[in-house]
Amino acid sequence: MHVQEWLETVPPLAIYLLVGLVIGLESLGIPLPGEIILVSSALLASQHGEIDPFVLGACASAGAVIGDSIGYAIGRKGGRPLLAWLGAKFPRHFSEGHVATAERSFQKWGMWAVFFGRFVALLRIFAGPLAGVLRMPYWKFLIANVLGGIVWAGGTTAVIYYVGVVAESWLKRFSWLGLVAAVLIGLASFLIVKRKAAKAGAAHQEAEPAPVPAGD
Repeated sequence: MHVQEWLETVPPLAIYLLVGLVIGLESLGIPLPGEIILVSSALLASQHGEIDPFVLGACASAGAVIGDSIGYAIGRKGGRPLLAWLGAKFPRHFSEGHVATAERSFQKWGMWAVFFGRFVALLRIFAGPLAGVLRMPYWKFLIANVLGGIVWAGGTTAVIYYVGVVAESWLKRFSWLGLVAAVLIGLASFLIVKRKAAKAGAAHQEAEPAPVPAGD
């Protein structure tokens, strides 16, 4: 069954809770389709007056902020062994290469990596736990977390909702386009980050001095 068709059978209150829960778990570090659920719900809100877009955006923002905060606390307590455990459980998302790429982003951008990480599929899962593992000061993490969560969740809800209202004649098809667009954006972000990581690794290897033979 199509995601939006399934959501149409769910009461508005359950949709608010579902959006907050899925986005919260994704932000905590569990790979879930939070963006797809949010896009589908915002489209549904543009079609049915029972769903309030402001409440939907607020629930999505709350889930993002709370989930990231819990992820930060877990990462700070679990440390690097937690990343190794996640790598064993979710090798496609928490591989050593992905962790190294995310860590370089944090070292380079600091709290901005938490903020902009909201808009990158890979970093959205890593942001909270990795910030805790790297022991980023909590006040910096909290500011970036709150701002990023509100801008990403609220902004996504607003854009999809108002586009849906304007494009009433093709709303039913747009739900598919929205989902495809979300997947393509996430895939493009992943490929860009992966390519940058490969270039950074190659540059690092070239910069390493050649070993001196024994006895010289």
